[in-house]
Amino acid sequence: MDWSKSKSIFIVVFLILDVFLYSLYLNRHTEAQQVPILGEKNIEARLKDDNITYGALPTNTEKASYISGRVKNFEEEKVQLQNVQTATIENNNKLIVQLREPVKIPGTLEEANFSEFLKQYVYNGANYSLWMVDEENRRATFFQSVNNRTIYYNINGVLTIYWNEDNEIVMYEQTILEKIEEYEEEETLLTPIQVIQALYAKGMLKPDSRITNMKLGYSTLVQLTKTQVFVPTWEVQVNTADDDTEEYFVNAVEGKVIDVQIDSSKVEEVENDVEEALESEEVKEAKETNKEVDTE
Repeated sequence: MDWSKSKSIFIVVFLILDVFLYSLYLNRHTEAQQVPILGEKNIEARLKDDNITYGALPTNTEKASYISGRVKNFEEEKVQLQNVQTATIENNNKLIVQLREPVKIPGTLEEANFSEFLKQYVYNGANYSLWMVDEENRRATFFQSVNNRTIYYNINGVLTIYWNEDNEIVMYEQTILEKIEEYEEEETLLTPIQVIQALYAKGMLKPDSRITNMKLGYSTLVQLTKTQVFVPTWEVQVNTADDDTEEYFVNAVEGKVIDVQIDSSKVEEVENDVEEALESEEVKEAKETNKEVDTE
């Protein structure tokens, strides 16, 4: 590829990324500023009026750091695995393993009953926590964890396990982040009651509902091809008057209520545009090279 042309396309590509990430930051900052500030007494009174309740709130979570990590490339470094029939690698970063001998799930489909399988058969399996069980399709989804804090909905830190009709695990798919590092500067985090206030101000907490769980994890702030940056994020689980379970995620530094799945998909769209632009340039250069060869 001609260096002057490739340099131009890289400049354009990174300008697109810069504009996208800056606009994402502005949107988050603007939404955070729009959350009205209420005193603790005011929010408590309003919650009481709407019969919105909660139990014991987390403590000792006043500060935390942003973290970063790199997408594991399974092609670069072969990992040692047990009980493998076939192991294939997709797009360098997804490992797909078919087990030689099915492994029985002992008991019910709970996290504790998967733990031994994760430790024994999955690369760095102890670094995942159970997120969702789909009994109809016989699969369980795990998210990667760092310091016992879950990284929510990042496609590069997911483990999916599949089992047969006899509750025997037969295969799994894995992506993982490595070289996790904490930023030196710690950020002051929103308190749990401030997070509840942010959700209430957005009209997301319905009357007669109960906040059943709050815990601190991470969501994706910047997601590029190899390097990822994550912001401390509050996960809030709510049980409504209709006995439905709702989940919300709040940026623990800025206070923005975020949709972690939508943010992830937006970044993925930009990545696809970047890859398509680079591939188009490579194809164009290849065609020009072939024409030059043909005329000689």
